[in-house]
Order: sequence, then structure tokens, then C-alpha cells
Amino acid sequence: MPIYTKTGDRGKTSLFGGKRVLKYDLQIEAYGAIDEATSFIGFALESINDSKTQELLSNIQMTLYNIMAYLSGAKLDHGKINSQVLSLEKNIDILEKKLPRLVRFILPQGSEVTARLHLARTSVRNAERRIGEFIHNKKEKKDEDNAVLCYINRLSDLLFVLARNESKEEKLT
Repeated sequence: MPIYTKTGDRGKTSLFGGKRVLKYDLQIEAYGAIDEATSFIGFALESINDSKTQELLSNIQMTLYNIMAYLSGAKLDHGKINSQVLSLEKNIDILEKKLPRLVRFILPQGSEVTARLHLARTSVRNAERRIGEFIHNKKEKKDEDNAVLCYINRLSDLLFVLARNESKEEKLT
């Protein structure tokens, strides 16, 4: 069976459950931005040598796939997402203890790994904006929506701290 179905040739796609919407629908933009962020995280992951960080980023990709499915219409365990937010915060706290206090903006540079992590971070920030717009415009809000927004916000913080941790030399602005 070929990968192409031709069902999207007229600018529509299917959500979880079969409902068809335009490919530029806010819902599609939201989960598409997560798909992009997941790919950028994979790009960053491939340049990291630390096995714990590799495992962390791989687990994050799995969580993002669950969030992407939720944004497409599937169910999501918001309690599990909330516990993963706490895990992200724990990792941020551990990494921040190793870093100098941040008093100014830093440029997204320093090494290839750092640059890749910053690309992942900015992609996650973009996803956060897309998801926020989609959720804001939904008629019915759910607890899962808040959990997703919190997770995505915390994820960009983690990627920022990981980038700082990998940077050989921070350039301050």
C-alpha cells in the first residue's frame, strides 16, 4: 500500500475520529507545530553524547506524540502530563545549579549542540503559540488543555537550560 492516499489533495485532512478539516485549521496548526518541534528535538538529540540527556529527550518526544494525538482529538491523561511537568522542573533545577546566574540575554550560539537545542527551543515556543491560539478559540476547554500548555511552556525552559549547559561559552548581549 503506498504512503499517499490522495485524500488531502484538495487541502483537507482528517482528525482523529475521521472528521475532515482544512489543512490550515488552528487544530492542524497546533499539532503540526508539535510535530515540527519533535523533529527539532530529534535533530538536537543526535548531537548529544550524554546518555541521560538522550533518554530524557527521547522520552520528551514520546510525550509530544501523545500531546499531538490529543490535539488531533484523542484522549490524554492530564494527570500523567502534570507529573511529567514536575519531572521537567526537577531536571531544570538540577541543571541550573551547575550554571552561572543569568543576568542578561544570551545569544543562541556556542557549539553545534547548543545551536540545535536552541532551534528545538524556538520550535517549541512556536508550538506553544499555535496551541495557545487553538485552545483559546475552542468552545469547550478541558483540564488537558492547561496541562498541555504547562508542559510545553516548561519544555522550552528545559531546552533553554540544556542549551546553556552544553554551551562552551555564553555570549551575552
